[in-house]
Amino acid sequence: MEKTDFDTLIERSKNIRTAYHQLELQHHGSKWTIEEDTLAFLTDAGLVGRNTMSQQGRWPKTETDAELKHKLGECVWWLTVIADRMNIDIKDAVEHFLTKTENLLEK
Repeated sequence: MEKTDFDTLIERSKNIRTAYHQLELQHHGSKWTIEEDTLAFLTDAGLVGRNTMSQQGRWPKTETDAELKHKLGECVWWLTVIADRMNIDIKDAVEHFLTKTENLLEK
């Protein structure tokens, strides 16, 4: 599989979200709010936890690797979309987190 740079990931994420907004308008008459997007992210994050438990033999479900991979990717997508909708530069946010954390760990 080809690697995706962060800028491309952001653009593709925004394009997918725009397409989903069209479906929401079609089915519900309105686009999801940022709060609804965040709730959907939290639901998917919970499924990452459950699928991780399953993968590690701590939950009675088998064959979860494909779903876990999908949900991990979906969570990154959601975070990218949510940051964009809240006018937060996700690249800057990640860089800030990494630098701050690296500096804390170097002490």
